[in-house]
Amino acid sequence: MISWKRHAAKTMTWRVVATTTTVIIAWSVTGDWRVGLGVGGIEFPTKMILYYLHERVWYKFIGLGVTGAESGISE
Repeated sequence: MISWKRHAAKTMTWRVVATTTTVIIAWSVTGDWRVGLGVGGIEFPTKMILYYLHERVWYKFIGLGVTGAESGISE
């Protein structure tokens, strides 16, 4: 069974990668590193929560590519 801990770990590691990218892009576009950090500061918690919820909904209701044994649902 895939646990919520796995989903939480994926959420955190992905957020670090994605937020770093966002900060760099915002900084590049504006030329101001403070704007990049400000955008990243808002984006990090917001998208972390949305990704986690998306991952859990996908796992619970869609399960594409997850076997019955992994999902805890009998086939």
